[in-house]
Amino acid sequence: MPKTSDDVNQYSSATNSATINKTSRSASSRAESLAARIEDGAARLVAFAEGLSDAEWRTPVSPADQRSVGVVVHHVASMYPIEMDLARTVASGRSVSDVTWEVVAQLNAKHARDNAQVSKSGALELLRQNSRAAATAVRAFTDQELDNAAPFSLSYGAPVTAQFVIEDHAMRHSWHHLAAIRKALGR
Repeated sequence: MPKTSDDVNQYSSATNSATINKTSRSASSRAESLAARIEDGAARLVAFAEGLSDAEWRTPVSPADQRSVGVVVHHVASMYPIEMDLARTVASGRSVSDVTWEVVAQLNAKHARDNAQVSKSGALELLRQNSRAAATAVRAFTDQELDNAAPFSLSYGAPVTAQFVIEDHAMRHSWHHLAAIRKALGR
C-alpha cells in the first residue's frame, strides 16, 4: 500500500499537487478544528486497537469485508497521505477525476494482500505518525482554501470543497472503521 502520495502516481492526478504556501498566512480556527478531529479519531482508534488480543487483531471486519481488524487499522493509517493530497488538489481549485471507487477498491485489495500479516505495533505507529502529519497539513489550510471547490470523482463529479474532502475522508475514516471494528468484535 502506498505510504505517500508519490506512491500513487498510477492512480491519481492529485499526486505531486502543488504544496500549499505556508508563508504569510493567518491561522484558521476551522482548520484547527478539523485537525483536532482528525487527531481525536485516530487517538480513539489507537486506544481501542492497543487493547486487542492477537485473535481480535486477526478477526475479519465483516462477512462482506474479510480484511482483518489489523489490516483495516493499517489501511486507515496508510490512506492519510493520499487523502491529504486529494484535499490539497481541491483546495487549489483543481478537479480530481481519476480517483474512482473502482480505483479505491483496487488500492484496498492490494493493500490487504501486501499487509495481511501486519503487526499491531507497526500499524499503530504508522497510524500515529500519519494522523499527526495529516493534522499538521490540515492546520496549514486557510479558510479560503477550505472553501475552494472542484469536481471530485469520489463524489460522482460534484464540486465539493476541500473542507468536505477532509471531513469525508481524512477525518471520517478512522471513526468509520472504528465503528465497523467494534461491531465485528461485539464491543
